[in-house]
Amino acid sequence: MKVWQILLIILAVLAVLLVVLYYFGKKAERKQAAQQEQIEAAKQTVSMLIIDKKRLKITESGLPQMVIDQTPKLMKRSKLPIVKAKIGPRIMTMVADEKIFDLIPVKKEVKATISGIYITDVRGIRGPLTAPAKKKGFWKRTLDKARGNS
Repeated sequence: MKVWQILLIILAVLAVLLVVLYYFGKKAERKQAAQQEQIEAAKQTVSMLIIDKKRLKITESGLPQMVIDQTPKLMKRSKLPIVKAKIGPRIMTMVADEKIFDLIPVKKEVKATISGIYITDVRGIRGPLTAPAKKKGFWKRTLDKARGNS
């Protein structure tokens, strides 16, 4: 075989792979849009006292067994942002959105928008919520030490 024939075969395989990825990407996008629509339809605003927040595996999280049974096997090993909160007289374990997990203050009362066991938005009752300062990475700290900026 000549070089141009090999390159043509590789190009054809890459084109097929690109089409397959495009198809599955569109399918996942439609599925996510449908899920987001369901979340928006069921959302409600409640006042809650945040007791604790951690990133835990779903099997260790304390969520209802029905929720744990419905999760895919690959998802059971990954860590989720879990929030334990007191809503009215009940203490509930909920899953927070990854985008707002860092904003959630511990041992404070907040107004949260929830949909089922999923926290989608959080606002402070007594003033705005401030995000914690982002931690410096290893190389950034090392570079600062080398420059003498402690």
